[in-house]
Amino acid sequence: MSKVVLITGGSSGIGKSIGEYLTDKGFKVYGTSRNPERYSNSKFPIIALDVNRPETITLAISEILKTENRIDVVINNAGVGITGAIEEIPNEQIQHNFDTNVFGPINVIKAVLPQMRKQNGGLVINITSIAGYMGLPYRGVYSASKGALELITEALRMEVKDFNIKMTNIAPGDFATNIAAGRFHATVNPNSPYTKYKSVLSDIDEHVNSSGDPIAVAKKVFEVINTKNPKVHYKVGAFMQKFSIVLKRILPDTLYEKLLLNHYNL
Repeated sequence: MSKVVLITGGSSGIGKSIGEYLTDKGFKVYGTSRNPERYSNSKFPIIALDVNRPETITLAISEILKTENRIDVVINNAGVGITGAIEEIPNEQIQHNFDTNVFGPINVIKAVLPQMRKQNGGLVINITSIAGYMGLPYRGVYSASKGALELITEALRMEVKDFNIKMTNIAPGDFATNIAAGRFHATVNPNSPYTKYKSVLSDIDEHVNSSGDPIAVAKKVFEVINTKNPKVHYKVGAFMQKFSIVLKRILPDTLYEKLLLNHYNL
């Protein structure tokens, strides 16, 4: 029997790559979007779901269960980027980022856990970010939201282990997706004291646009689904992006900070 997979944010970018790859491997995939009517040509069904509106989460899960009677894998992929000096980012944008990147996945997990307990098993994969392992300049809010989801996953996997429910994080580095188009950018203000933000923002966008194919994340998801006991954390990305996490563990804090300052020319 084909496993039933729910992917939030499955209409584009990493989510779309995961959905298409798993569909080709024989999984029954459902992606989500706030505007599913725009994706009638998708290789897999796209249903309505907005992680910031809990009632749509409930409806989407109910819709899948009416057809499939089970949900085996949930991939929390929906998320938004944000850049800017923390002092200059409006609080409502900081709140929106945490609502989408942290509370959204939590609400999806809360909605699906009763069904997974009922069927005595399931897997939740939270798509986080290598940025969530370190506080990056002008990306601090994004780093914090993804780091929060990493820790939530660590706690949850211990809480649900008695129900045969597995939970893990997959942290991608930079991949060529449309995340920059949907990212909130604090205004580049010529009168701002944060004069280096403009060059850092340009560097961030250049890295994303020139990065690898998100199919690498899809292959890692497939690997994790087929792993009997998934690890707590997985990382996918360029060697130096993954190695930066190792350096953070072993270097003194101030030395690691100097490396980041040099990297961003700050």
